[in-house]
Amino acid sequence: MTLLDLIEPDVVTSRVLSTREKFCIFHSANPQVFRELERMARAMLRRGRTKSSVKMCLEVLRWDYYMTHNDPNSDYKINNSYASFYSRLLMDTYPEFEGLFELRSAHD
Repeated sequence: MTLLDLIEPDVVTSRVLSTREKFCIFHSANPQVFRELERMARAMLRRGRTKSSVKMCLEVLRWDYYMTHNDPNSDYKINNSYASFYSRLLMDTYPEFEGLFELRSAHD
C-alpha cells in the first residue's frame, strides 16, 4: 500500500476529501458506531466518570468486533482522526456529555 492508496478522491470533482467530509460519509453509513459511543458514554457517567476518551471507546469497539466475528479477512476500520468529530457530535447532541471528552483540534 502506498500513500496514494490512502487518498480517497471525490469522484465528481477529482479532489481529495477533507477528514471532515470523510467523517460525514462514514458516520452516515455507520450510525451504529455513534449509537455504541453514546451507550458507552452513558455507562461512564453512570459509573461516576467525569472525564473520558472517545479514542478509548473506539479501541473497545474494534476489540469487541474482532472478538465476535470469525472472518479473518474482515477489518473493522474506524479512522482515529474521527475521534475528535465524534467527541464534538456526542457533546453537541447530548448536553449531559458536556465536558466528558477533552477536545483537541479537529483536523479537516
